[in-house]
Amino acid sequence: MDTNNQLLESVVAKANVWLGDAYDEETRTAVQKMLDNPDKTELIDAFYKDLEFGTGGLRGVMGAGSNRMNIYTVGAATQGLANYLKEAFADLPEISVAVGHDVRNNSRKFAEIVADIFSANGIKVYLFDNFRPTPELSFAIRTLGCQSGVNITASHNPKEYNGYKAYWADGAQIIAPHDVNIIDHVNRIKGVEDIKFQGNPEKIQIIGEDIDRKFLDAIKGLSLSPDAIARHRDLKIVYTPIHGTGVHLIPASLKNYGFENIIHVPEQDITSGDFPTVESPNPEVPSAMAMAIAKAKETNADLVMASDPDADRIGCVLRDAKGEYVLINGNQIVMILLNYIMTRNAELGKLTGNEYIVKTIVTTETIKSIADANHIKMFDCFTGFKWIAAVIRDHEGTARYLGGGEESYGFLAEDFCRDKDAVSAISLMAEAAAWAKDKGLDFLQMLQDIYVRYGFSHEEGISVVRKGKTGAEEIQAMMKGFRVNPPKEIGGSKVLVIKDYDTLNLTDTTTGTITKLDMPTTSNVLQYFTEDGTKISVRPSGTEPKIKFYIEVHGKMESAADYDKANAEALSKIETIKKDLGIA
Repeated sequence: MDTNNQLLESVVAKANVWLGDAYDEETRTAVQKMLDNPDKTELIDAFYKDLEFGTGGLRGVMGAGSNRMNIYTVGAATQGLANYLKEAFADLPEISVAVGHDVRNNSRKFAEIVADIFSANGIKVYLFDNFRPTPELSFAIRTLGCQSGVNITASHNPKEYNGYKAYWADGAQIIAPHDVNIIDHVNRIKGVEDIKFQGNPEKIQIIGEDIDRKFLDAIKGLSLSPDAIARHRDLKIVYTPIHGTGVHLIPASLKNYGFENIIHVPEQDITSGDFPTVESPNPEVPSAMAMAIAKAKETNADLVMASDPDADRIGCVLRDAKGEYVLINGNQIVMILLNYIMTRNAELGKLTGNEYIVKTIVTTETIKSIADANHIKMFDCFTGFKWIAAVIRDHEGTARYLGGGEESYGFLAEDFCRDKDAVSAISLMAEAAAWAKDKGLDFLQMLQDIYVRYGFSHEEGISVVRKGKTGAEEIQAMMKGFRVNPPKEIGGSKVLVIKDYDTLNLTDTTTGTITKLDMPTTSNVLQYFTEDGTKISVRPSGTEPKIKFYIEVHGKMESAADYDKANAEALSKIETIKKDLGIA
């Protein structure tokens, strides 16, 4: 029997199990339809493997099948997590969890099933009454003293997707040893009969407005420039939730800060898992910001901001000297916010020498220049806010966290929440605009001032897609090639340092000296640092068939007048680097 026939036979056998009485009628009908279809493509995709519970939870296309997001794959994940919680917290009289969800299709349904399964296992559940921003779920875990939590969300993925994020007692997404332990328990769930679907209503408590108030009050406590806001409370701010969970809390937070002129994009205030006005509900994609920019032009707004569907990532558009609206990147968002927080703390005399910030290893090094100038410690960590949260946990009670972020449009200004937070980030971005206005600067001028003070940088991310089995092999070969034959020069500048996070080796190419990198674990990431300050990061994506390149080049700006020239030179240099790397 050839491989294709073996695969189809295995898939059909697996699908037939899903026709049994343990599965609901809707599922059985969907599976039978796939079995009856002469084209077996959909059937194979739905059953050729099990949707894996990874270190971040689940994420996949919704539908019937073992490789889909549905009540049974969500159920198995929850039962496995419940079993591990009962083992890890066996000494507690009662274990509790918080459960939240976003606006996606089926999110409420999945959240209620999660609540039922936890309650059926004797675990107390705090279930949000409706959709909420992801960071509020993290806040609720900490506020309510829960041991864990689950958020049903697929962030900014296309509408066909949904996901399942698991959190630990500190409000952060799970890391070792709990991640591998939970995965082990989830993998022990062998069938529907192992899942306790029949909930116990007495164990489920609905939460909502009280947590909202506490969350908004805590975010208000981050404000550093209330006087500047009072002077510029009429700042014109266009905000769009892109059909997502930020629709209520983000305007409420802006008003809580004192801003009175929040301009909505009515069509995108409609919460919908179909995201009807955008191709992709991702604020880093220019097309997702088009309606908000149009509203800004119509109203002559000062600032345009957006959050993604689960309101953990922020998009931002500034107006330039010509009156044009310019989408800034995630590096610039993090740089602006950290510069504002660090500089403002210095102005207020709040720096004691015991403060720190965090960024991910692929985020701009200009942030380190700002931190060094303010005598503030900076930590580098792996991509993902669970690693930023881990740094916060390591310094709990011994040093003061000022903020942290990553180039993929995520920022966290607070330690009372342990996941990226667009609610606080948007509030503080608006406040930074008011603070800049107090100094006679518009937002773009404030960004240019950072470059003049600390050095110009320009960043670009490139993803090279290689699909299928051969694509995965090609990506592996590319990473191996970079390791075995590292570039000696990039963009005409000598490579001085190579960091390999898979071996945790830092190589000084001038001396040949190898030292160890201080990181909590390994990761398949390579970095090259050149004589002229260029930084190249290379890593395969963990969730998609692509290899990612992060290019950062540096230059000088004597004044704001040099901004366009510096950008043009940077873009030219990046094109040369792409050719050197073979990705042009």
